[in-house]
Amino acid sequence: MPRGKTPDGYLRELTEAGLGKHYPEGVPPRIRELAEKELRFIAEQKIAHYFLTVRDLVAFARKQGILCQGRGSAANSVVCYALNVTAVDPMKIDVLFERFLSSERREPPDIDVDFEHERREEVIQYVYRRYGHRRAALTATVIHYRPRSAIREVGKVFGLSDDVTGRLADTVWGHHGEELKEHQVRQGGRDPFNPVVRRAVDLANRLIGFPRHLSQHVGGFVLTRDKLDWMVPIGPAAMEDRYFIEWDKDDLDTLSIMKVDVLALGMLTCIRKAFALINDCNYDGGKPLELATVPKEDPAVYDMLCAADAIGVCSQPCCGFPAISAAFKPRASSNSRAVPSS
Repeated sequence: MPRGKTPDGYLRELTEAGLGKHYPEGVPPRIRELAEKELRFIAEQKIAHYFLTVRDLVAFARKQGILCQGRGSAANSVVCYALNVTAVDPMKIDVLFERFLSSERREPPDIDVDFEHERREEVIQYVYRRYGHRRAALTATVIHYRPRSAIREVGKVFGLSDDVTGRLADTVWGHHGEELKEHQVRQGGRDPFNPVVRRAVDLANRLIGFPRHLSQHVGGFVLTRDKLDWMVPIGPAAMEDRYFIEWDKDDLDTLSIMKVDVLALGMLTCIRKAFALINDCNYDGGKPLELATVPKEDPAVYDMLCAADAIGVCSQPCCGFPAISAAFKPRASSNSRAVPSS
């Protein structure tokens, strides 16, 4: 925060400025009322700093040309829209702030922000530079034994070969599942009453649910005002210039420590590249296309998708790029196809 400002005061200032940009002809009374309601709740819960931190990361990403988007229940917040965390216009939907935050649920804020997969590391390194390696680190996730991993490791102890344990593990559908059953052992080509196999399966089933190892969380950052390494060891991750703590993300909720999710989404990279191609075509008089300005309810797009015709092909190549310019124009004929706008 700038010196001399309180978290709530600065958040209100940013919200007012954001609403002014989104509604240059005047903030609608309904939006003004919702914003006031949210700001009062945020002040009562003393969580303005969380919104300011998320806004800081989003502002950095946008300044660097990194496409990002808040998702989930945060889209039900006028404040998040004003801060450019989400591109969902509350005037076009019936937002319900209580779906995002409620005093009755007694849950900390949780805004999931997706960044371009190819450039998320820039945001992660910005967090380390801004907050320091002693106040910022990725949280851990405790990986527990599941049927597949349990039978593989117990099988090693009992001298079962990799092909035997592999066939038993392959009888489990998905990564989770319940304990290994007798019929699954038969499916794996083993005799369930063989003493070695039976003991291995029995112990593997007992092992399910026990902690196996710590893994790096997909993007949950722990940020603290005091030095984080006073409370928990911070160690280097396998990836260069990354650091994580030894606590599971659920431990953070118990200790009321703030976690900010810096997630990656490959599709955002695709969308950003598509925007670059479309904007090069100067389709709207030079006005850059953004997530918030993608035309909605395009009949040609819906007609195309209803026909299961999801490969975009433009009948009139634009700037050397086929499949671009027709995205926002009506079809010229029944043979032309539009690129979906979302």
